[in-house]
Amino acid sequence: MSEPDKTTVTRLLNRWQSGEKEALEGLLPKINAELERLAQAQVRRDNNATIQPTELVSEAYLRLIDANKVEFSSRAHFFSIAARVMRQVLVDRFRRRQADKRGAGRTLLTLNQFSDVESSPPVELERLDDALTTLEALDARQAEIINLRFFGGLSTIEIGGLLGISERTVKREWAAAKLWLHREIAA
Repeated sequence: MSEPDKTTVTRLLNRWQSGEKEALEGLLPKINAELERLAQAQVRRDNNATIQPTELVSEAYLRLIDANKVEFSSRAHFFSIAARVMRQVLVDRFRRRQADKRGAGRTLLTLNQFSDVESSPPVELERLDDALTTLEALDARQAEIINLRFFGGLSTIEIGGLLGISERTVKREWAAAKLWLHREIAA
């Protein structure tokens, strides 16, 4: 997304947050492609996905539109919240499936794609979500980096741009968070 587009998204977000309903109509086409990319990355990681990326985007839209209490300070903040909302949609669906099947249809994810460990064992989505919730309390930025990298599929350069930190800082925080996450899930 070019710099003018980023500014336009932030401006439309601000107008929408201040109550201009028509700003949402201008905002949706500008953010749809990025939300689709986030959704595709998340669905790809869930081998037992029962949701299509377009459906995930739709559910996220509904939750984001309902989020009138959230003040989006920037485009980066919006996409950060969107990735978190998509994660929550997946976790909610997983929990419903667990309740329906009484544990028979566990959703397992692997962290191999972003791991230095050759073969990390599959992880239940719910355990990963619980670990991320704990990490958010300990180090919000590291949790955000994990969220954007793993669930959002963003590169370290993109995350640095969204969070306003250097790529080197993202890599350092990513390594620390990933190590903590592996230890937390293994415990």
